[in-house]
Amino acid sequence: MTGFRGWLAVLALVVPALAGAADLVVEAVQMPAWLERGGTREPLAPGMALRSADRVVTGAGARALLRLADGSLIRLGENGALGLDNVALQRSAAQDLLTASLDVAAGAFRFTTQALRRFRGGRDVRIRIVAVTAGIRGTDLWGKAAPDRDVLCLIEGNISVTHGDRTFTMDEPKSFYIAPRDGPPKPVARVSDEQLAQWAAEVEIAPGAGAARAGGRWEVEIAAVDTQPAALAVYDALRAAGYVARIRPVAVEAGVSYRVRVPGLATQQDARALAAQLAGRFGPDAPRVVR
Repeated sequence: MTGFRGWLAVLALVVPALAGAADLVVEAVQMPAWLERGGTREPLAPGMALRSADRVVTGAGARALLRLADGSLIRLGENGALGLDNVALQRSAAQDLLTASLDVAAGAFRFTTQALRRFRGGRDVRIRIVAVTAGIRGTDLWGKAAPDRDVLCLIEGNISVTHGDRTFTMDEPKSFYIAPRDGPPKPVARVSDEQLAQWAAEVEIAPGAGAARAGGRWEVEIAAVDTQPAALAVYDALRAAGYVARIRPVAVEAGVSYRVRVPGLATQQDARALAAQLAGRFGPDAPRVVR
């Protein structure tokens, strides 16, 4: 516990890849959430570069915000599972082409094309919600894979929908389609503003709710212990529970104190919200907000 692995935890926050020119990047996370890749599972962290065959999973009360290379945003709500495939920005002299296949196995999601960001290429994005598939070129839509049904709501734009042997187009803003697990699908209908607001809230990261973002400077200190093994025990428990963690050694009069912290919180309010959420879960000490 005190060899290379221990010092790796002490010296750096370990993530699978740093965001650079990645085609899909994690913008923000309201934990707990995980990245599943190649048979491994680790906490989802802002700045991670995602790729084909990855799977993003969120826990109770969690949210994830992802950004594609064209600026489009993918939001995933709590208790969600999102599989990624064919994620790429293919560049050519004629036209760039963004491709992505998104498999929503559980939970609510929203896909939004960023209208204010200029992208002169094309898009070929397919979103599958268990039994319903939407093909899009540029739009704003919400959907959910619920235990008893699949829901697809077109907020703006147009989509090609496939369900079973039927394919049709949805092009009316604020219209939705429901496919129950047992029984025939419901006719496309118009969604009320109140219902749409409720659905949208299922995937939004509310200000001050405890989210970590790229560049966030606030931290929540979970434990301050005297030995590296004790610090690693808390570190491992946090990561297994879906929380990004790091260990910071601090010189004290008696030697070294190891501070286990959740980093990257966007604001002090976010850090306080997360501290309250984690109180009593990883030891007797009350979590402490630091910067």
